Amino acid sequence: MKKFLVLYKAPLASFEQMMKATPEQQKAGMDAWKAWSMKAATSIVDMGGPLGKSLTVSPRGTTPTRNELGGFSIMQAESKEALAESMKGHPHFMTPDGVIEIVDLMSMPGM
Repeated sequence: MKKFLVLYKAPLASFEQMMKATPEQQKAGMDAWKAWSMKAATSIVDMGGPLGKSLTVSPRGTTPTRNELGGFSIMQAESKEALAESMKGHPHFMTPDGVIEIVDLMSMPGM
């Protein structure tokens, strides 16, 4: 099986809106994630988690950065397409304008 980095993305405004959720809405969201993780258990290599604020590092120094990354998982499947098929009904889609990006994890030649 191939491994993939799964990125949970949404516009910053969508994440800000989700941060204002009521405790009941937050619980419903977590319950949906738990149910999904149980259903997808054979594909999950590392559940990952939410991502916080970022910092861009370059030869000129560091800069605080805002981006659309809200979280990640590492998953396995026969192909990106097979993994994408298993993402139907994923709880991240409860996030307004949320999308999921699936990226091949490739081995480093000679390492």
